[in-house]
Amino acid sequence: MQTKYLLEGQESERILFRQARESDFNYWLKFFEDPMTSKYWISKPQKPKVACQQWYDKQFYRYENNLGGLCALIEKNTGKLLGHCGLIVQKVDEIEEIEIGYHLLPKFWRKGFAIESATKCKNHAFKNNLTDSLISIISLTNTPSQVVAIKNGMSIDKVTQYDDNKVNIFRIRQSDWRTKNEQRK
Repeated sequence: MQTKYLLEGQESERILFRQARESDFNYWLKFFEDPMTSKYWISKPQKPKVACQQWYDKQFYRYENNLGGLCALIEKNTGKLLGHCGLIVQKVDEIEEIEIGYHLLPKFWRKGFAIESATKCKNHAFKNNLTDSLISIISLTNTPSQVVAIKNGMSIDKVTQYDDNKVNIFRIRQSDWRTKNEQRK
């Protein structure tokens, strides 16, 4: 099912965006098996297979209910699954927001894939007038993800609790994005 927030079929310089598939499960399971991926996020301990299944169930629920969803990021040159990124409807402090979410397998960290995919999501949302602002929810200790948000033109809007974690809410407004784009011309 296509939702207005889903970047299905989009691409950037090195990445193809497509919906997550059940056939991705065993490859994405590596994300939940690597302790580095949960380094910055407090969550209830679960076996990797259970956590991965819950993650997929959540994506498919989002797809089916027009809540956006993270797309699988496929490297154009190799066809490998890099991770997931997309626009997702979130509730933060009882306010519905559109988040740019991104998760990459650790072997693809620090190669520019997170900023490339997050930038694509931002530009897609604002070019299509999907929202007046976008957020990224990032743990206070997750410096690498904070760097991605800053490179994507975001700044800290507030600190709050989300999912039992103390987080920074990074934000960019469409009006600021338009101004910066006009200045570049």
